[in-house]
Parts: sequence; structure tokens; C-alpha cells
Amino acid sequence: MYKSLYSFYRTFLNRIALLDGLAPLMLRLILAPVMIIAGYSKLNLANPDITGLTRLLADENVVAWFGNSNWGLGLPAPDLLAFLAGWTEFLGGWFLLIGLATRLVSIPLAVTMFVAATQVHWHNGWFSVAPSNPDTSAAQVFAWLGSDAAKQSLEASTEVAERLSRIKEIVAANGLPEYLYEYGNPVILNNGIEFAAIYFAMLISLLFTGGGRYFSVDYWVRKPLEPEQNYLP
Repeated sequence: MYKSLYSFYRTFLNRIALLDGLAPLMLRLILAPVMIIAGYSKLNLANPDITGLTRLLADENVVAWFGNSNWGLGLPAPDLLAFLAGWTEFLGGWFLLIGLATRLVSIPLAVTMFVAATQVHWHNGWFSVAPSNPDTSAAQVFAWLGSDAAKQSLEASTEVAERLSRIKEIVAANGLPEYLYEYGNPVILNNGIEFAAIYFAMLISLLFTGGGRYFSVDYWVRKPLEPEQNYLP
């Protein structure tokens, strides 16, 4: 009985392995547009008033943010770093989209996400959008495990709910709620590391899996060069 179940299990795994490229494909389709637009917005490509080779450089506002230590990142050589970050995200995103050099481009993109998480969002904690219900907040799990930080987060959720309720009361009394809420309810932006950390984890996953079988340029470029059983997408 045990051997029959195990044999069925192995057969099942072998069958679905033919579509194991779907997982990295989904990661790439989520990551690619995020990276492309992040890089595009850092460059003068997004500024129609700038022409010539200057369009290839980083936007001056982004450069100022990279370099200013009072309200920005305070990084050295902000012109160079903003330029490299912009093109890494812009070109890397397109490479991810088609699955070309997936493992290679995942490394610098993961670095940009690590820097974003640690230098931009870290002091805001985990959540990108502040939870307003402590009962459904992911912090509840860590509170069960005795985390004081998680308990503080749950207390903050209650405060967030009160402020959102107040906002809605003000809008109902003085604004146009049907118009303002047409595309969604208001939230309080926490701007934590959540998205940067998730993107970082996805990129690390792609570093190990590659672009994926069948659904990446990497696969079709390397397929004639090595046996299927040794293939690394």
C-alpha cells in the first residue's frame, strides 16, 4: 500500500514537473512591470521636455533625493547611483519579462530591493498599508508567539481604525463620498518594507530557479546546448 501511494506520488510529481516553468513565469510577470516603471520614473526618459543623450541620465529630482542627507538617502555619488539604479530596474525588468539572463539580472535587482527596504522603508516597520483590524492583521500570529513589537502593531491597528473612521465622518459631512470612494476606500499608508521584502524574496527565488522551462528565452537558448535532465533555466 505504501509503495503504491509513493509510486503514484512520484508519477504525479514527474507529470507536473513538465509545467514547473509556470511558477517562475508568474513571478516574472509580477516583478517585470514593477521594475520597469520604477526604473523609467527614475530616468529622464519620463520627461518629454528633455532631449538628446540627457534623456538617458537620472532625473534631477531623483538625484537630489539620492544625495540629500536631510530628507533623502544621503548616498555618495548620487548622480551615478541614481543612473545605475534606474537602468538596472528598467532594463532588468524587460529582461525578466521575456526571461532573458534571468539569474544574472535577478542579482542587481535584488540588491536594489534590499537597499530600498533597509534605507527607505525600514524605519516604518513591515506593513506598506497600516492594518485597521487587529483581528485580521498578520501581526496577530507573532503576537501569539509573544512578540512585543507585534503587540504594539496590533495596538496601532486600533488607532488606525479610529483615524480612518474619523476621516470617513469628515468626508461624509463635508465632501463627496460617492466620488471620493469610487475607486476604493481610504487607507493609511505606512510605507514599510513589505513590498520591497516580497520583491526581494521573489528575485532570490528566480536566482535559484531561473526563467523557467518553456516560458523563457533562457530555456530556448540553452536547450540545444545541454541535455534536458541537466538543464538550468
